[in-house]
Amino acid sequence: MASIMDDKAVLFALEIIKLSRQMNKNHDYEMSSQIIRSGTSVGANIREAQAAFSKKDFVYKLSISLKEIRESRFWLELLVKSNTITKELFERLDSQALELRKMLSSSIITTKQKYNLK
Repeated sequence: MASIMDDKAVLFALEIIKLSRQMNKNHDYEMSSQIIRSGTSVGANIREAQAAFSKKDFVYKLSISLKEIRESRFWLELLVKSNTITKELFERLDSQALELRKMLSSSIITTKQKYNLK
């Protein structure tokens, strides 16, 4: 069952894949591999959360996604500051990442409160 957050994570991952392909054409392999790992991991962990064994496991998987989106934002910041990507591309991808971060944080907080988890 797909959710809005899941759909947004897939779209973000597709954008990251496109970016990675372009970076590989320019022989930027190291940073390309870093951003593709973190950028695609967000959605993978959201999908794992949807099949969680418990609410605690659900929160754990979403927390991993939250860490990965933060890492992705770090790599995007490095890419724009090193003039590897344009400011416009950075702003578009960072906006998507920020939206995902907010959704993940909200889901984690809501689940913890609703099920009295720590």
